[in-house]
Amino acid sequence: MARRPDPTRKPALIQQTIAYLADKPLSSLTFRSLAKALDVSPFTLVYHFGTRAELIREIVHANARGASPDEASKLPITTLDDYFDSLYLSWQWTQLPENLHRQRLELEAGLLEAVERDELSVTRPLFNQWITMGTAALVSFGLSEEQAQIEARLLVNMFHGVQFDLVLNQNREASAAVFNAAVSHHRQRIEQLLAEVTR
Repeated sequence: MARRPDPTRKPALIQQTIAYLADKPLSSLTFRSLAKALDVSPFTLVYHFGTRAELIREIVHANARGASPDEASKLPITTLDDYFDSLYLSWQWTQLPENLHRQRLELEAGLLEAVERDELSVTRPLFNQWITMGTAALVSFGLSEEQAQIEARLLVNMFHGVQFDLVLNQNREASAAVFNAAVSHHRQRIEQLLAEVTR
């Protein structure tokens, strides 16, 4: 009789992989190098993940926990204040020291995806989920679909740019100042557009 798979094994392998990548680029990740580092058979990794692309997808999804579009969509966003509170909450998660490594891996996965478009599709869907969620919130406040999509994309682009700055320079104070200024400008812009709608 076949042995039952251990349901805790795959999540444990993902966390071990994230720890292994703490000082290594995601682009260097192979089943062979990872198996050697984790002292497991490459077949164990193939069994649990199938492909390198699937392993990277699992890493990015595990990294996003705490600040994923799915989790953010559970927050009640019925007012403009709720919307902006959710942005600050997401930024607080970003600022946690233990999350710099997670963000680096997510940014790296996005860059790999730009080169391996057919194999990898992890960060693009997450990126688009953030835009879709932001667009829906802004439409619910009264913006047109077209305006809301532009403003949501602008915000997501800004957020990722500031994340990149934070990961690259690791200057929390400077990144926070830029984030706060950008969100302030975003709020002024949204309030201006909403005022034009009500005229």
